[in-house]
Amino acid sequence: MELFAAYPLTPERWDDFVALFGPSGACYGCWCTYFRMPAAERKLLDGAAKKEFSRRRIETGPPPGMLGYVGGQPAAWVQVGPRADVPQWNSPRTVSRPLEAAEAQDLSVWAVSCFFIGNRHRGKGNSHRMVDVAIRFARESGARILEACPMEQAKTSKSPGLYVGSMTVFAAAGFSEVARRKDGRPLMRLEL
Repeated sequence: MELFAAYPLTPERWDDFVALFGPSGACYGCWCTYFRMPAAERKLLDGAAKKEFSRRRIETGPPPGMLGYVGGQPAAWVQVGPRADVPQWNSPRTVSRPLEAAEAQDLSVWAVSCFFIGNRHRGKGNSHRMVDVAIRFARESGARILEACPMEQAKTSKSPGLYVGSMTVFAAAGFSEVARRKDGRPLMRLEL
């Protein structure tokens, strides 16, 4: 098994982030902007503009997540940070909205909102590793609650549509379901 390591995504790791996401910008050209801006704004941006938005966010800090490496090469990404940093994850119309409205601005309530695992690294346990890394990062950063809103099932464990993660991965890490606003999409929570 190749050596796994993970680090906060800082400006020095931008080139690795780009290498992982590839020319198309990972999941459907998103560049991890989906939960960061309203759909109406995001739809006006092309791939280059979304990429630039992410670059500026990473330069501004704090790190918006963790970059995982397998054998020294970028292999996985998890977006993890305060709910306030991913405003669309908190929208009253989403299945991931907080249990209490105030939690959307509480900087100690964090979210694991997005994953991207490089194609050749899918189905090899890297989602589990990235959730473990996200938990550690959140705990070390002062979070008291970490939430996720994964899919209960996907057609395949290698599906890029699992960008929100898999329920089984979060359950294995100790998360518990606290709400279900849509079939197949539980809101899960881990008290840190």
